[in-house]
Amino acid sequence: MDKAKIDRINTLARKQKTVGLTAAEVQEQAALRQEYLQEWRRGMQAMLENVVIQRPDGSREPLKKKQHLN
Repeated sequence: MDKAKIDRINTLARKQKTVGLTAAEVQEQAALRQEYLQEWRRGMQAMLENVVIQRPDGSREPLKKKQHLN
């Protein structure tokens, strides 16, 4: 996400705390936040895919995805 969009998110957050947002600004803020979160999740997923556990015996294994208990 480029710096201009992050700055816009911060500007809208400050405005929301002080004078409030218009309906259009609320929608813009929600869309920007969703875009930011999607990008953050992709980056976190990529980082976790490259994590390797090194055992005391020197062996290495990739981090495994934990399965949900439903």
